[in-house]
Amino acid sequence: MQLAANQLQPHLQKGLRSLYTLHGDEPLLIQEAADAIRAAARTQGYTERTSHTVAGAHFDWSEVLAAGGSLSLFADKQIVELRIPSGKPGKDGSVAIQHLAEAAKGNDSTLTLVMLPRLDRMTKTGGWFTALEAQGITIQVEPVDRNALPLWIAQRLSAQGQRVTAGEQGQRTLQFFADRVEGNLLAAHQEIQKLALLHPPGELTFEQVESAVLNVARYDVFKLSEAVLAGHAARVQRMLDGLKAEGEAEVLVHYTLSEDIRALKRVKDAMNQGRPLPMALREQRVWGAKERLFERVLPRLSDASLCSLLQAAHQVDGIVKGLKQPDWPANGWQALHRLAMQLCRACGVQPSNAAKPGAPYR
Repeated sequence: MQLAANQLQPHLQKGLRSLYTLHGDEPLLIQEAADAIRAAARTQGYTERTSHTVAGAHFDWSEVLAAGGSLSLFADKQIVELRIPSGKPGKDGSVAIQHLAEAAKGNDSTLTLVMLPRLDRMTKTGGWFTALEAQGITIQVEPVDRNALPLWIAQRLSAQGQRVTAGEQGQRTLQFFADRVEGNLLAAHQEIQKLALLHPPGELTFEQVESAVLNVARYDVFKLSEAVLAGHAARVQRMLDGLKAEGEAEVLVHYTLSEDIRALKRVKDAMNQGRPLPMALREQRVWGAKERLFERVLPRLSDASLCSLLQAAHQVDGIVKGLKQPDWPANGWQALHRLAMQLCRACGVQPSNAAKPGAPYR
């Protein structure tokens, strides 16, 4: 049975199941969900805990299977935790997990907690994972989206008795906070806790937050892609500076930007041939958040602007590989910045009939 992360606490208040699976790439939220399950288990007499981490292909699965059936003399209930950092248990592990899931059914003396990284669609259809879903509770822990980060920060501050100034100033404070901690939720949590140590409960000013919160943001090229397609120029600038400071490879940043441009061009060409936009997106394997961004920007992009962007991407490809191009900066990061801003502006341009609400795009 699948459960949303925000439904975990109400579920635990109603009673425990004997098998839980947590999967996702946000360590803080995984840890907090696991802590909530452990705390609920302790109140119900689960006093013993063993932990097993699958470290490689030669992991001894018999230890995990045996743990579920062996209680010490000092406890009548136990928690057995299984961590699989790779998300790939292997052939032997797949069989063992299915046995583990079956053994958990109706077992009131052992609570099994399985922790996994983010899983792809194919892995979720595997026999071992479907067994975990069928016999217990599975919770996919999603990362906090950048747009939701200010609210997440405000809720965490509220939980420790603090709040930002009301109104526009408070929104500015939360946006500043979010810019400093984007992509690094564990550090964001630590910065929030720091404010509780530095200041008493009550209202926090912008100056107090600015002086206390370190710049611990971490960026990746996939989030850069989303920011560019959304037309968020200031955020794109911060992300490029951050990626450069973190030592990201110029060629990887270029590949991400140029692949977006090529995908936009392919979808636009398919639309020009008469294919509906949803069909063209499926054919080019554009899904998820990027699909929504493509749907927004494609009606705004002309064939001429896409050809210009494609030519620019070709020129920057040479620059990041050490070649010089006329009318372009010789520095790779400067050239990447120019290309990103060019695409960002194109994605942010409003169509000519934008002033007419409800009018179709041409």
